[in-house]
Amino acid sequence: MAANKPVIAITMGDPSGVGPEIIVKSLNDKNVYENCRPFVVGDLKILKRALGVTNVDLQLNSIASPEEAKYEYGTIDIIDLDLVSEDLPWGQVSPEAGNAAFRYLEKSISFANEQRIHGICTAPLNKEALHKAGHMYPGHTEILAELTNTKDFAMMLSAPNLRVIHVTTHIGLLDAINTINVERQYTVIKLAHDTLQKAGIKSPRIAVCGINPHAGENGLFGHGEEEEKIIPAVEKAQAEGINVQGPLPADTLFFRARRGDFDIVVAQYHDQGHGPIKVLGLEAGVNITVGLPTIRTSVDHGTAFDIAGKNIADEQSLKEAIRMAIELAPENLAI
Repeated sequence: MAANKPVIAITMGDPSGVGPEIIVKSLNDKNVYENCRPFVVGDLKILKRALGVTNVDLQLNSIASPEEAKYEYGTIDIIDLDLVSEDLPWGQVSPEAGNAAFRYLEKSISFANEQRIHGICTAPLNKEALHKAGHMYPGHTEILAELTNTKDFAMMLSAPNLRVIHVTTHIGLLDAINTINVERQYTVIKLAHDTLQKAGIKSPRIAVCGINPHAGENGLFGHGEEEEKIIPAVEKAQAEGINVQGPLPADTLFFRARRGDFDIVVAQYHDQGHGPIKVLGLEAGVNITVGLPTIRTSVDHGTAFDIAGKNIADEQSLKEAIRMAIELAPENLAI
């Protein structure tokens, strides 16, 4: 395996969910190994169980560090943290599994902070299990931000012909509206601009959603949220030469962006941005945390407990997430 290919740590996520299955299915694709050096952080016994469920014929190689991996197609290199019991049930919320999901991510972040990997690709975790284990985070994004000491970050979703970045994510709608302010709005616009520039788009075309229907329609709807929370940030970014428009009505904006009018949409709250992406297909979406010192991508779906252990789960979203991690991997990190 050529040394210049990105080293990507794949976290198992909640071991009771579909993560182990979609990982072994994804790493059964030779193209993955032709473009990167992947290894798994998880539990070997669970990955072995997933091989049996999926009937995938691959070898497992237990390693203590990324440097020990073979990175050869036909063998899955795994850092075995040995955190869960062999008879852990599929598809059930448990503190044991929630803690394991957290520890897999924590270990991967330590490698990233030491610059021993190029990026992290995460299988899904379960928030209820995470909380039952005492890890009180809304999700992956907030864990990553804390463990990398990152202040300014955002969730970006990518699907064919549509990218969306979020001002707020995992909080209730009323709390989201109260939380949105000019500083955060500007930060997310700037993150969108900088991220797409690094990806090779010289002058990214950014469109900002309104909060209210019709973006408030000049005060007709709402209580002046667009004028108070969005317009000053857009004007500040424009004054710095950033190609941004808004606030624009969300009901037509996503259509326009997918048509090609814009490179990325700034969504104000979780469902405003997630809905259009997921309509395009869960198998096509990729979740990207921007603003971190390392690349992190993820599937755009949950643990799917209802189908875990049944060899039904589609691995396409994870393969897309791995592909995106490869695409965004820093070129100046020699490993």
